[in-house]
Amino acid sequence: MSIVVDALTKSYGQQNAIDTISFSAAKGEIVGLLGPNGAGKTTTMKILTCFMPPTSGTAQVCGLTVGKDDIAIKKKIGYLPEHNPLYGTMYVKEYLRFVERIHQLSKDIGRIPRLIELVGLGREQNKKISQLSKGYKQRVGLAQAMIHDPEVLILDEPISGLDPNQLVEIRSLISNLKKDKTVIFSSHILQEVESICDKIVILDKGKIVASDSLTTLNSTSDKTLTITIELLNGISADILTKVDGVERVEPISDKEYLISSKYDNRAQIFDQIVGSGNKLVGMTKEKKSLEAVFKNVTQGRK
Repeated sequence: MSIVVDALTKSYGQQNAIDTISFSAAKGEIVGLLGPNGAGKTTTMKILTCFMPPTSGTAQVCGLTVGKDDIAIKKKIGYLPEHNPLYGTMYVKEYLRFVERIHQLSKDIGRIPRLIELVGLGREQNKKISQLSKGYKQRVGLAQAMIHDPEVLILDEPISGLDPNQLVEIRSLISNLKKDKTVIFSSHILQEVESICDKIVILDKGKIVASDSLTTLNSTSDKTLTITIELLNGISADILTKVDGVERVEPISDKEYLISSKYDNRAQIFDQIVGSGNKLVGMTKEKKSLEAVFKNVTQGRK
């Protein structure tokens, strides 16, 4: 495993920012680290990148231990923090050369041009960083995180501020990076996490409340099925609740209804509607989503 976290805790006085969390990430995996604000995501990332020590527990990166092998770990990690610190007075290429020198990389005149092309900074490469949009500044941050070809990438909100076209490009880039790297990826845009992550770790109040593949999380979350129907004419909710398995019927409009059911009983719902003399215009089964899983494991916890 590229990353192994075991019973990791970070305390500030009597408060635990993270509380005995454990998870792992292998080479070739993109792991989504999720949670509400204050859940402990950024604290976890800062410990993994050796920006702060843990209070207890252990974290290993590429077989090296945080707190003992920090310099060696930093050589193996590329980090894009949430608040991307850049030198606005520098030009894009000038800044990347500066980062190149910090890493004491061997001379390769093609390294920066390749990286600029990879993250899509071609048209902006001769501008000062202060002149770039937030989306392009994110690309500069991603380029600096990748410049030393690290084995592990830790990306805190890397798609923040990107327009829809940029989202597609960066999503594709991050997906391709997993071929020979381990990626830890944090974002509040759950649809993007859902589209690229192989594994999800959800934190809430410093504890891990869910950790597995999205498929497995979906299968073990709330089993209630949501079905949306549209009818030619309105119908009494009592008629629909007579169908076996239907738990609740909520009107959306005078002809649309949201049905909560214990299982997929769309055929029976259809028969009930037709049998009542009404006509079905449309019926949709809600697909289980990461958003539903996220709400299920984080809402209502004390």
